[in-house]
Amino acid sequence: MRSLPRVLLHLVYAILLCFLQYPARAAEQVTVTHWGVLMYGAPYAVAIEKGFYKEQGLDIDGVLTSKGGGTTVRNVIASDLPYGEVALSAAIAAANQGIKLKIVHTGVRTAGETLWVVNQDSTVKSVKDLAGQKVAITSPKSVTEMLLILVSDKYGIKTEKIAAGGIGAGLTMLEQKAVVAAPVMDPVWAKVQSKFKPLFFVKDELPEVVQTVGVTTTEYAAANPEKLRKLIAARRKGVEFIYQNPDEAARIVAKMYNLEEAIAQTAITNLKGIRYWGAGEFEYDGMNNMVRGLQVIGEVSGPVDWKAYVDESFLK
Repeated sequence: MRSLPRVLLHLVYAILLCFLQYPARAAEQVTVTHWGVLMYGAPYAVAIEKGFYKEQGLDIDGVLTSKGGGTTVRNVIASDLPYGEVALSAAIAAANQGIKLKIVHTGVRTAGETLWVVNQDSTVKSVKDLAGQKVAITSPKSVTEMLLILVSDKYGIKTEKIAAGGIGAGLTMLEQKAVVAAPVMDPVWAKVQSKFKPLFFVKDELPEVVQTVGVTTTEYAAANPEKLRKLIAARRKGVEFIYQNPDEAARIVAKMYNLEEAIAQTAITNLKGIRYWGAGEFEYDGMNNMVRGLQVIGEVSGPVDWKAYVDESFLK
């Protein structure tokens, strides 16, 4: 009996030694542009909350983010887990600058949720009424500028584009009548739709434009193909869950985004109707439509050789 304490001491020592030799694996985070602000990240919120990453043997407990563009791409590259969802335009720009990236899936497959709104008492009734008027965009060479130019060209009109600096700032300018129309998208539109009235939705004016894609570094793709497949599979399951269980998905997004549940519900209902989130498959028509838009605003010259950027093998 006197030897029992020594046995226990050896046991404790062995356990401690195991922890020192094999430390607990730290959880990882994916990177998603405009997380918590726009609805790009909804599938990731669902995948984390419902345990879809854990089902794949992955420990993902959160999301890194930024205001978009090249900042998000740089965040992906610098992250311990160099994988994330970024604007397609930012991915193309980074690749053209010599950054070795691979596009491994599509994300948001349409810009159809974007709309321009006017004040309730506005005399502007149609796109043609915008001719010669001051119209808000978020910033120069942004997707909102691209979309406004494409819609204006469709109707043969010119507008005076005013860079507001953001969606909220554009709506403030609209309320103050510094512009006659301003862009908005969900979940912001779900919050303010009683204050403004729609002038036009992009979905009614333009073909599908792929907005976001999943990217990783060329080096990480070569070294971690199975992990990338698992990351994509978890996101895909999140997308499927949103379409099949929109009410529960709205509750999850409300929690993860710190939104009112009613706002999240309205946003998901709006986006579900236009198949906003893709399951990952590549939609080259929509990707080429984005390239054509980027050419219009001078961000891309000439066509994009997708074979140089895209790796479809992780979807299989």
